[in-house]
Amino acid sequence: MRLNDEEQAMLAGALGRPRQWAMEHMLQVGGMFDAEDMVAVSQAHMMADTESLGEAGVAFLEDLAGHPAAACRVAVPMITDPRGIDLSYYQPLGQTEAMADLERRAIAACSAMGILMTDTCINYQTIMPPVRGDHVAYGDTGVVIYSNSVLGAYSNFEGGPSALAAGLAGRTPRYGLHLDANRKATRRFIVRHQPRDPTEWGILGGLIGRRCGSYWAVPVVEGLEGIPTSDALKHFGAAMASFGSTPLYHLVGITPEARCLADVCDGPPPAAEEVTQSDLEALRAEYGASGEAVDVVVFAAPQLSHVEMQQVADLLDGKRLSETTAMLVCTAPTIAADCERLGLIARIEASGAKVLRGTCFYQQYAREIGEAQGWTRLLSNSTKIVNILGGYGYAPALRSMEDCVEAAVTGRIP
Repeated sequence: MRLNDEEQAMLAGALGRPRQWAMEHMLQVGGMFDAEDMVAVSQAHMMADTESLGEAGVAFLEDLAGHPAAACRVAVPMITDPRGIDLSYYQPLGQTEAMADLERRAIAACSAMGILMTDTCINYQTIMPPVRGDHVAYGDTGVVIYSNSVLGAYSNFEGGPSALAAGLAGRTPRYGLHLDANRKATRRFIVRHQPRDPTEWGILGGLIGRRCGSYWAVPVVEGLEGIPTSDALKHFGAAMASFGSTPLYHLVGITPEARCLADVCDGPPPAAEEVTQSDLEALRAEYGASGEAVDVVVFAAPQLSHVEMQQVADLLDGKRLSETTAMLVCTAPTIAADCERLGLIARIEASGAKVLRGTCFYQQYAREIGEAQGWTRLLSNSTKIVNILGGYGYAPALRSMEDCVEAAVTGRIP
């Protein structure tokens, strides 16, 4: 890889051991993907939940943070994905003091490096979203696919160490979706049934992701008759990335790189594949369970926006949850602060539900929580989370937000 003078200095250790480690790491990544050089990034976003980090990962962060500030502070604005624990509410969930102590240590280390503890997977709805053509180093799959597709930014899926390295060095290897050639459509889908709410958008995204099944596949979608909301596209992309590891899609006439089909095609467009109502219903049916008792309703993955928090509050007004059903609502700390001011959290929690700040359920020891609470049957409106949680000991079911609230009140899935 070609390195400029500043990059050579970092690699030689002239700017401190943390930046030297960052360059060593990125050279390994860049070499794997045949990157020719580095590209400067304006931001970094790191997944660093303590369930994934463990003791070894937190100790690694602490070692970096122990260097002088000039050497270990990040070079560009850097933010974080959801935490593993809401430190204001964890023992009632069955999370332990050891888990909380690990969380506190991770927060302290990141803060010492100048990392902003935003604790969100929806930074594009909360803090300084990237703009078209902006090169960034983002980690969370939902963050990356939304930023690439809806905003027109340039990012690969960055693992935690790679995002941290990019934050320390202010650059990342130039490969994958940092190259225009890799952003052209490789699959083409024509939608024959219009999604009506964010859950249906999630089902559509999950189906397309499953069909693509490759990080390097770039789907372009035609046939959509209206402009989706930010929340709809949030669920669409998160599910697509979950089912297919897909980091970029194009919607003809909607997303910025696809004013028309030809804009995202390198020559003749790919052969068209139809997505019908029966296709979507088949995926939905995999997460059925009508009439069954539900242990917990989870709104998470992605975290809820201001609008979604208001919708949940409106649906819960004047209602109480079933004594046999719990409800967890996960949102970003900044959104929680606004919702506290607006009275939305009080309205939600008056029902018996609990709002968690800065966490996302599947990243916060979901298996251990389920075992501690005796939860098995889980219900959500997120196609992404039901795809994930089957591997955490749950039997997940999928419904609209309205049906999820009804189930939490009655104790049974509609």
